[in-house]
Formats: sequence, structure tokens, C-alpha cells
Amino acid sequence: MNLQLSETRFANRATTSVANREVFRRRVQLALAAMWLLDAVLQFQPYMFSKAFATNIIGSAAAGNPGIVAGPVTFAAGVIVHHPALYNSLFASTQLLIAISLIRRRGAKLALGVSIGWALGVWWMGEGLGGILTGGTTVYMGAPGAALLYVFIAVYAWPSSSDAAPGSSLASTSPLRRIIPLLAWVALWASFVYYALQPAMRSAQALSAMMTGMAGGEPGWIRSMDMWLGRTLAGNGTQVSVALAVLFAVTAVAVVVPRAAKVGVVIAVALGAAVWVSQDFGAVFTGSATDPNTGLPLMVLAACYWPLTRRPQEAATSASVPIVTLGAECKVPSRAA
Repeated sequence: MNLQLSETRFANRATTSVANREVFRRRVQLALAAMWLLDAVLQFQPYMFSKAFATNIIGSAAAGNPGIVAGPVTFAAGVIVHHPALYNSLFASTQLLIAISLIRRRGAKLALGVSIGWALGVWWMGEGLGGILTGGTTVYMGAPGAALLYVFIAVYAWPSSSDAAPGSSLASTSPLRRIIPLLAWVALWASFVYYALQPAMRSAQALSAMMTGMAGGEPGWIRSMDMWLGRTLAGNGTQVSVALAVLFAVTAVAVVVPRAAKVGVVIAVALGAAVWVSQDFGAVFTGSATDPNTGLPLMVLAACYWPLTRRPQEAATSASVPIVTLGAECKVPSRAA
């Protein structure tokens, strides 16, 4: 095998790797578009066109927050309450336009940029920073806020032309580079450990009471699920909270360790699904939800950390690369007749 053929094969592998990464990036963009589309559909619900949208959803985000957060939220709610239909139409249309722009692909950077800005506004005004400054929130209640996860997903899905190092992911090839996404990941999952171990959440009946308390307003099948989970978790809140805290900690560390990154992402997706179930799928069937809560975007965010390019040892075991000799050809002596 000559040197030119080997170089061609290497170039083909590199091109394939880049193509796979871009295909994966596009899928994440479409997942983000689907979430914005769901948000728009939820925002078009009749409840959102009433004054209750301003008082019960926007205004309630101020509760327990310091003045720097609560003040602007209260002011915004006071403005919206006078013309709820007008403002809600603007909010819903904006989210719909973000979704359509991402789906069409043309102008993806602009759509992602608007998505980041709009999500930050929603995180503050609509979610009160996810309640992280109130001291009374948990991952099951939606901390640190779905909109904040939208921000990171949009940044990680940002088109990039930079070369990908072996074992890189969408997160590590984003404009934030490698270190900041890893620190953000550890901070996110470490916060879940903290929330799970709070006295109010690790008492024997805490999780059971939370699940049964969420049943109101849900359709029959979700209400039945909540009641069953409430009975199952009764008296076991401490053990379950500690077990979840351990899994959260493992997830925080695993993705940082290159050899364990894929396992960490798989665990994160499973935990995201479990969190989404505990959130009644964001209460999207109640008629008063504005987003799918954090469980669903947690799963999409975890996918952004999936290693997309093979490491040298993986490539060596999965493909046989011929040894190239420079100069004279290697001749195999013929067997004597």
C-alpha cells in the first residue's frame, strides 16, 4: 500500500467524522426547534390570554426571590395584566418564529442567537431564574429553569467550522470551547446533588407527598401514575433521595472523564427521563403549562456531551490501517516448490 492511498483513507475518515458531527448538530438544532414549537403551542392555550397568565405565571416567579429579580418580574406582570392577549400573542409568535427558523435551517445562526436572547429573558421574567435564589426549589420542581437549559443547548448547537479533537462533543466544539461546558455540566449536576440532600427533600415522606400533590388538574392516566408513585415512595424518601444524589454525582464526574463520558451521558439521559416523569411531563396536559419543564431539555443537553469523534485507540481497534513503508517495496519471498 503506497503513501498516497493511506493519506486518502485518512482524509476520508476525517471528512466522515466532520460530516457526522454536523449531522448530529443539525439533529440537536431540530430538537431545540421542537421544544420551542411545543412552547409556542402551550403559549397559545386559552389560559395564557387571560389575566391569570400575568398574575399566576409571571407574577408568581417573583415569590421568594431577592429584589433585583423580583422587582422587574413584578413590574413586567403589572404591565402584561392590562393587555394579556396582546402580550401573549407576541410571546407565542416569537417562540413559533424561532422554531420555524430553526426547522428551515436558513439563517440558523440568527435563529440560535434570538433563541439565546429570548430564553435568557424567559429565565428571568418567566421563571425567576428558575428559583435558584429562593432556597426552596428542587430539580423535581424545575431548577435551574428550562429556559437556562435552552440557552446552553443553543450555544452548543451553534455552527462551528473548527477541527474536532478526538473524543470531542458538540459542547466542546462550541464557542465556549472545552473547559466552560465541562464546568457548567459539573455545576448543574452538583446542584442536583445539593437539592436532593436538602432536609425537606430527603425526609421519609417528602417525595411521596410531592407526587400525590401534583395529581390535581392532571388527566386520569397521569393522576393514576402520580398516586401509584406516591404509594410506592411512601416512607422511602430518604433512601431514594440518597440514591438519586449518588447517581447525580456519578453523572457530574463521569462526563468529565474521557473514558467514562458515554456512560455518563447515558445515565444523564435516563435521569432526565426520570425527572421528566416526576414533573408530570411538565404538566403540559393541564392547560396552564408554558414549557415541558427541565426533564426534556436535560436529555437534549446531555446529548450535546456525547463524544462524536473516535479516540486514537478506538480507531486503531475498529479499522485496520496498513503500514506504509517509504522507499522500496516489501517483497514476500516465494515458497519453494
